[in-house]
Amino acid sequence: MPKKKSRSLRCPTCRTIVMAGAEHFPFCSDRCRLIDLGKWASGGYVISTPITDPEMLENSAEDQAKENQQDSERKH
Repeated sequence: MPKKKSRSLRCPTCRTIVMAGAEHFPFCSDRCRLIDLGKWASGGYVISTPITDPEMLENSAEDQAKENQQDSERKH
């Protein structure tokens, strides 16, 4: 009979191994969970690529076209 593999991860804060059934999973403790929350709240973590909303992109393209048109009118 094959062995049942238990799932585990490393705590994102202190890198301790944490089992999937642990109370604070994926963190090893409430302390590590609060440290991580504090990093998010203080801006310690950032999303590396901007989130692009199709509606915002459309509005941005329209604004850019208007600016280009105004610039070309000023030159003439």
